[in-house]
Amino acid sequence: MISELARSADAAAADILTDITDLVACETHSYDLPGLGHGLELLSTLVARRLGAPTEVERHPGGEQGDTVVITYEGHGSGHVAIVGHYDTVWPRGTLTNWPIASHRGEDGRQRLSGPGIFDMKTGLAQGIWALKLLRESGAAVPTVTFVLNGDEEIGSPSSRPVIERVAASVDATLVLEASVDGAVKTGRKGGGIFTVTATGVEAHAGLNPEAGASAIHALAEFITDAAATAAPAEGTTVNVGRISGGSGTNVVAGQASASIDIRVLTQAEQDRVDAAFDEIQVSDPRIRIDVQHGWNRPPMTLNAASESLLKTARAVSEELGRPLADVTVGGASDANFVAGLGLPVLCGLGAVGGGAHARHEFIYPDTVAHQTALVAGILHRLADAA
Repeated sequence: MISELARSADAAAADILTDITDLVACETHSYDLPGLGHGLELLSTLVARRLGAPTEVERHPGGEQGDTVVITYEGHGSGHVAIVGHYDTVWPRGTLTNWPIASHRGEDGRQRLSGPGIFDMKTGLAQGIWALKLLRESGAAVPTVTFVLNGDEEIGSPSSRPVIERVAASVDATLVLEASVDGAVKTGRKGGGIFTVTATGVEAHAGLNPEAGASAIHALAEFITDAAATAAPAEGTTVNVGRISGGSGTNVVAGQASASIDIRVLTQAEQDRVDAAFDEIQVSDPRIRIDVQHGWNRPPMTLNAASESLLKTARAVSEELGRPLADVTVGGASDANFVAGLGLPVLCGLGAVGGGAHARHEFIYPDTVAHQTALVAGILHRLADAA
């Protein structure tokens, strides 16, 4: 059956690529609500065209971000699998004007297909739809599949997180079709958050009476130095001060300053340590007030026992397709972190093979599309009957 799915995917490769380019051609920046609406309409139409009328559809408003749609297709077996993917991208409307979808050969000599959002993660969306289509057409056992399509992943999934967690808790396994790492799946992801640190001081004239002032900027610089020292690269913990602002003029002792700090951790223990360390930082001028907003967004994703079994299934399918399947831990977070944080089975990185996420050279290898589609189809087949 797995080899039959591979042959079907090879035959459908051109059509899958057409769907990928159609999705990429519709720009869906995370903060462009009209664009997100058009993108979700296109995606929903594509799902219906390839898979027919769904068993059930739910639409959850996203407010200022894209809506989340939950689309279920009832299967023949007792298994139930969620396929999660986001349709928003980091690329603003108009990016296609100067960066059109194009095919070219890379330095490695392989053909590439480039375009905004093609790697992260519109290729994964199309491959997931086609994986279910090919499995259903094969006549083999098919699980019930619920697609969760969200338009706010690139900004932390603020509205879609509860939907993802609810669906993941009701199924046997969750497959997140984010891009792979050279074909490897992602079984570990760092947790992360953005801390906002605000220093409030006392304004004064920098020339006439500087001693009457208490500089928020100077204090913030002290805080940042100590905050950066909480990083522990050997433990996978990084601390990056990405933005700072403050003051009202060069001749004014600054009354306020703030910093946004990106923090990534591999374990809950490191998250707890960083929390405590930030709260213990003191500045030398007692007139300064420091406020720290702990903005953890996603918990660390680790390979739990339930996910180990799912990984074993995926590896068995990949072996039948003629390729070993590696797994890796990466620094970036995804919606898979939410599922793993609940202790539920999840695999991430089953989508595109390529590179350049969030970079202007973002691309996929078109010759990998059939294999990745067959891999997901095979995994679905193996999960058709709940254990």
